[in-house]
Amino acid sequence: MTSYTDESAARTLIVRTARSLFGRGLTHGSTGNLSVRLADGSLLLTPTGSSLGTVEEAELSRTGPDGRHLDGPRPTKEAFLHAAFYRSRPGAQAVVHLHSTHAAAVSCLDGLDPANALPPLTAYYAMRVGTLPLLPYHAPGDDALEPLAERTARSHHAVLLANHGPVVAGASLEQAADAIEELEETARLHLLLRGHATRPLTPEQAAALAPASP
Repeated sequence: MTSYTDESAARTLIVRTARSLFGRGLTHGSTGNLSVRLADGSLLLTPTGSSLGTVEEAELSRTGPDGRHLDGPRPTKEAFLHAAFYRSRPGAQAVVHLHSTHAAAVSCLDGLDPANALPPLTAYYAMRVGTLPLLPYHAPGDDALEPLAERTARSHHAVLLANHGPVVAGASLEQAADAIEELEETARLHLLLRGHATRPLTPEQAAALAPASP
């Protein structure tokens, strides 16, 4: 498990990861937000209204574990989601939330299983994501979602927000980013295969690959 003891290095990592996600089309405009948990328990987050393609290290926000703003610009309006995941998952050191195209598209489909929005089409999805609960629609920034997110995060490190996008926690920022990218690729496969007979992994095969809990 990664512990972010050096705030300067953590800022560099957040910006590098943000640039990578934006540059590869995994988020757009001023959507998406990243955070890491520092060794003192405070959270370092991308600020509200920022683009992951242009955010700078000095522009990051810092909040307490309770979400209280400590310094820097105002944090993302979805900071409460990050705080909810950290409270529920003691091993999580990073959270990534994106509006990636294919995962967002899946989140708009009718008839999804709220307990698991995507089938385990590949071994890497089963390893990095596992099951993906669908949380009901709330407007962006609506903190009424916080208690539901906190309860769900106790047993799942990844969720899909209806008509919105995915949120993934990890033991490091690299792990969370890898998992959310795998989720996006599986969503793309799922949409490409609609109308075709598919053969997902069996429950036994998926369970054998289930990710360790961060």
